[in-house]
Amino acid sequence: MEIAKNKAKVQEYRKRAAELVAKMTLEEKVEQTLSWAPAIERLGIKAYNWWNEALHGVARAGVATVFPQSIGLAATFDEDFIEEVADAISTEGRAKFNMQQQYGDTDIYKGLTFWSPNVNIFRDPRWGRGHETFGEDPYLTSRLGVRFVQGLQGHDETYLKAAACAKHFAVHSGPEDIRHSFNAVASKQDMAETYLPAFKACVQEAGVEAVMGAYNRTNGAPCCGNKELLQDTLREKWGFEGHVVSDCWAIKDFHEGHKVTDTPVESVAMAMNNGCDLNCGNLFHYLKQAVEEGLVKESRLDEALVNLFTTRMKLGVFDEKGQNPFDEIPYSVVDSKPMQELNLKAAEKCVVLLKNEGGLLPLDKKAYKTVGVIGPNANNRRALVGNYEGTASRYITVLEGLQDYLGDDVRVVTSEGCHLCHTKSQNLGMEDDRISEVKGVCDESDIIIAVMGLDSGLEGEEGDEGNEFASGDKPNLELPGLQQHVLETIYASGKPMVLVLLSGSALAVNWADEHVPAILQGWYPGAQGGKAIAEILFGEKNPEGKLPVTFYRSTDELPAFTDYSMKNRTYRYMQSEALYPFGYGLSYTDFTYSDVKASAEKVGADGVDITATVTNSGKTAGTETVQVYVKVCREGTPNAQLKGIRKVALAAGESKTVTLHLPKEALGVFDENGELQVNGEVKVYVGGQAPDTRSAKLTGKTVTELTLSIA
Repeated sequence: MEIAKNKAKVQEYRKRAAELVAKMTLEEKVEQTLSWAPAIERLGIKAYNWWNEALHGVARAGVATVFPQSIGLAATFDEDFIEEVADAISTEGRAKFNMQQQYGDTDIYKGLTFWSPNVNIFRDPRWGRGHETFGEDPYLTSRLGVRFVQGLQGHDETYLKAAACAKHFAVHSGPEDIRHSFNAVASKQDMAETYLPAFKACVQEAGVEAVMGAYNRTNGAPCCGNKELLQDTLREKWGFEGHVVSDCWAIKDFHEGHKVTDTPVESVAMAMNNGCDLNCGNLFHYLKQAVEEGLVKESRLDEALVNLFTTRMKLGVFDEKGQNPFDEIPYSVVDSKPMQELNLKAAEKCVVLLKNEGGLLPLDKKAYKTVGVIGPNANNRRALVGNYEGTASRYITVLEGLQDYLGDDVRVVTSEGCHLCHTKSQNLGMEDDRISEVKGVCDESDIIIAVMGLDSGLEGEEGDEGNEFASGDKPNLELPGLQQHVLETIYASGKPMVLVLLSGSALAVNWADEHVPAILQGWYPGAQGGKAIAEILFGEKNPEGKLPVTFYRSTDELPAFTDYSMKNRTYRYMQSEALYPFGYGLSYTDFTYSDVKASAEKVGADGVDITATVTNSGKTAGTETVQVYVKVCREGTPNAQLKGIRKVALAAGESKTVTLHLPKEALGVFDENGELQVNGEVKVYVGGQAPDTRSAKLTGKTVTELTLSIA
């Protein structure tokens, strides 16, 4: 029985924590509620900094494996693999912690409490932080979030390998520039159907150790002091027993931005009284005054501290060295060859093939003497990693990956083509100062690989250094700067071309979809990304990624960015036809489905099993993503929603039969009161894509439809 479910062991830790807290003075207690908790030498308590990051690798503390950004990992649609990656991250996290402790290093980003994963819903493609998430779908986000948490925290019955944190609770997805004062208004239906399921799954299924509040208000109350969220929902309805941490400096927003309190003392009282245990920031210094003035009971402060010290005890940091199996993880595992191999596998699995007209891909190395590589992301390391990243010992850009792969056999010529978002590459140059080089490279080349998109300097968190756009949010879905112009110039050369997009979000590449024969979406594919993309372009690996977000044709299709209603948002509610739909992605081989059936036409309390035989009917090995969608046959219900996924690796000509279980609640939808309604008739769709007309048009395939009724 793992520690997250080992109630007896947790109660033992809580008892020890309470005994420790009882020995502290009020001043000592208050200091322990800050994320940089100082040592209390007389009680044998070491200094501990709670703030650490592990979104896609151990971040901000030196060398670590830099995996693909979360949105790329989401494109794998692979629960088992997500846990494998998270387990590797926590292995490196423990290894680095063990080394740092050996030398007395307790600085920020040196602890075992990782503020990951981000399970917010990527409801609008303009949101700059969307690439930190697992995409737009609550089911996919829930499944991957649960397995990421389990990978980080491990399965030991006595200790946590690391402590995960589900963030940002709740209803947070932009705009970034007003997050410190913004009130996100969401209906009970949208809360239950969209914004809360992933958090609930992380709490109830994975036993996530921590939950972080968001900066914004939700339905009027700031999230880090929101009684309905932190007490009524998280603690009472869901049974959460870990600790709650504020987002960084979010509590000062109560009086400075949201204006719901007048003073810092009132703000810390509101946060603490409504369930926030730990302050990332320094405002909880005012807790001493709040307790002395009777605004916060010392018993509530004690409760917060018991929550916090219980986490530290679960991590084993109060026990003798050697009792904890994770103390033995050596520093040598960090950035080791097995980690690099896993990272390469991750990068390969996340790439999505969006278009492959005439079977241009995979390319034949022997067919070309000179390959041109053009674009501002061709040799851009920042476009490999996204944000909240660590430091890789080596980065392989797309240009470097192609150079390494092609070696001396094929000449590679290159041009950045243009700046990522500005109109010139050199400050003293004229506008479009690389276009002659673009034309020259095209003249020299037999085929062009165009590498375009974004990087974390364009999309990211508000206030991140270098954000060129609206506090990290995208103003639109276009390729920025002169990239479209360069793309059209390459096309005009008449040379065969492939477009590789590196971005953390959807781009409206409508022109490219009409004119460019082959398009790959590489996301921010991690430090090994260039090697993976080169191998996929030349057929060493078969792309298997699926889109975890919708690619829209224009922002004109979207509601206002500040509108948190789900109407007309994401594949589940949109009425227009996507450019590239959620769940879509091509392969170099072909998959067919047969013998698709349900275990019952009338579904009872135990749910229903969906069985299908999947055959690789092509000529190369590949991995299919079986997707099951459910549409409730009542007016006003969402479009068909993803409710089941399974990865199936198949050799050419091979068949496998897979069974996916749908619990009864997967066949229901939430009403306007946020109550689940499971009744009537449902359509269940089974295949390698969503059951929409655009997916059918792009793939030339349809999915199998089953009609079931609820008993």
